[in-house]
Amino acid sequence: MTMTTKKKTTNPRRAKSPRQVRSPDAAQHNPGPAVPPAHTDNAQSTHGLATIPLHVRWRDLDAFNHVNNSSYLTFLEEARLQWLRQVPGEWFNEHAMPVMAAVELHYRKPIMWPAEVDVLLSCERLGTTSMTIGNRIVDRNDPACIYADGNVVMVWVDPATSVPVVLPTAIRNACAL
Repeated sequence: MTMTTKKKTTNPRRAKSPRQVRSPDAAQHNPGPAVPPAHTDNAQSTHGLATIPLHVRWRDLDAFNHVNNSSYLTFLEEARLQWLRQVPGEWFNEHAMPVMAAVELHYRKPIMWPAEVDVLLSCERLGTTSMTIGNRIVDRNDPACIYADGNVVMVWVDPATSVPVVLPTAIRNACAL
């Protein structure tokens, strides 16, 4: 009597991976796509703040002859400061100053020199001590040409203690719908 045994083969594509432990919040939090679409019409959640025109300078270029990725952050910083300078009322004093807490930037298309760009700023969220500023860098002559988009979280803090403070009334008023 001959006995045969069937060898069990495993298909690496069907092999089960070790179970990962997820936090209870993980099931409720879906981060969505890795890179969100360049344009979403969500007028209820954003409020336009300003359109800031900027010139691309020769010094903004990298070895590939397009604007260096770090210059995009400089463009956003310049646009925020120009907007803040236009905000009526006190938004900055010895007890309350804005600091950047987070930035998310999606590079959509290289900016070639020479170029004129507009930085569009919007208020995506107002919190107790912070605001999220949406931003989009577009070609001045073709606003449908989006070079980058994303957002920046600004938190107002007491510079002596680095403790967050209540968002200034001038900022709330500037972002009012």
